[in-house]
Amino acid sequence: MMVLKDILYKVTINAVVGSTSITVSKIEFDSRLIKTNDVFVAISGTITDGHNYIEKAIKDGATAIICEALPEHLQDDITYIEVANSNQAMAFMANNFYGQPSENLKLVGVTGTNGKTTVSSLLYQLFKKAGYKVGLLSTVKIMVDNTMYKATHTTPDSLTINKYLKMMNDEGVEFCFMEVSSHGIHQSRTEGLKFEGGIFTNLSHDHLDYHETFAEYRDVKKKFFDQLPKEAFALSNIDDKNGLFMFQNTLAKKYTYALKNYADFRAQILENEFSGLLLKLNDNELWTRLIGSFNAYNILAIYGTAELLGLEKDEILRLISELENVAGRFQYFISDEKITAIVDYAHTPDALKNVLQTINDIRTKNEELITVVGCGGDRDKTKRPKMAHIASALSTKAIFTSDNPRSEVPETIIEDMEKGVEPQNFKKTLSITNRKQAIKTACQMAGPKDIILIAGKGHENYQEIKGERFDFDDYKIVQDYLKQLQK
Repeated sequence: MMVLKDILYKVTINAVVGSTSITVSKIEFDSRLIKTNDVFVAISGTITDGHNYIEKAIKDGATAIICEALPEHLQDDITYIEVANSNQAMAFMANNFYGQPSENLKLVGVTGTNGKTTVSSLLYQLFKKAGYKVGLLSTVKIMVDNTMYKATHTTPDSLTINKYLKMMNDEGVEFCFMEVSSHGIHQSRTEGLKFEGGIFTNLSHDHLDYHETFAEYRDVKKKFFDQLPKEAFALSNIDDKNGLFMFQNTLAKKYTYALKNYADFRAQILENEFSGLLLKLNDNELWTRLIGSFNAYNILAIYGTAELLGLEKDEILRLISELENVAGRFQYFISDEKITAIVDYAHTPDALKNVLQTINDIRTKNEELITVVGCGGDRDKTKRPKMAHIASALSTKAIFTSDNPRSEVPETIIEDMEKGVEPQNFKKTLSITNRKQAIKTACQMAGPKDIILIAGKGHENYQEIKGERFDFDDYKIVQDYLKQLQK
């Protein structure tokens, strides 16, 4: 229970009707969860507008309403607060309600198109190995030190973020690593949080169904760095053309990492094999089980962050050599028939290109490289032909299939993909709508020493079709089919 006016600290208020001295039980933005004495925050979402549920929330017991426009009919015993931005208001309110939990630990945000999950998850792993109590807020899972919770969004809503940060406070967590998505920044989910540092990985084509232009997508990412305090650090990949752009208005201390340019944290790839990478990192040699140049960038981000957070250089190098791959990120195994199967979350053109280039750098070219790839429904359609173009150009065979078709017809998504295939690559492609059948076909086509890449879903253990989620695990399915073929 808290007094409403205490929860409203730092919220930009346009108008107040009623008393702010009332005591409230909790904050909710989902009207279905409202109970007696709750505060209901009306948010204009992409699908529904919370302002349409104000009356229902009051009927269910809400005593205070936060909204961007006051209702036409006001009830005498209800407090109405009109704000400029409900998402931003809820972020500050959540932070106050849970006692500013981000100030009681060192919170580091990771943003960029690709690498957010890998960098944040490996930092969690590294600091755990170093003996600290650590938190993680990622696409794959939420960790409150040793306790795991299911993740539903890349960046959860502000109430969920602050709830878990408070749980971390209660567990004595010292460091927390958090994925910060462009949606999360745009919807003010991270407002009011105190960050110790921010990491920029890279920027490429994604989410143009949500952000209308690439420039808007880029500028939203930059906003995260604009909001960092001067005590924080900003660590950026300057091999990416947007790396220095992120620094333009930040007050934070600036640090850089790169493979190609001069930077504070720099690496050179000495060996790149399926067994791992040998790097020269700031004049130190380092062996890691992670694979590919994209992971060399991830390792630089991890090394730089760990050093900026105060760990000893030698200890960081030792701990990086012990790190294991994140689920669904270049996760591979070799069957008894010597077929290599790789499962990767690559669901953007740039990520798919990185993974395929990594495989092509390692393989001898005597093997077949069979890629199974799809694109999600109800998402950015402009990347579909690009994904198919990359898969068909960089593989010896490409099978186009379903990803999460959601409400769309899978065949239509595949037709959009096929438009990106160049004439000389037509013969290398095959379209199979059923993802399980597509994976089975890839396994049947593969011979000893061949490589199968299954891209797009990675760690996801479901497939979403027409509003329903069905059990579906790429890694388990390809394992099962390759075992069956060995019998």
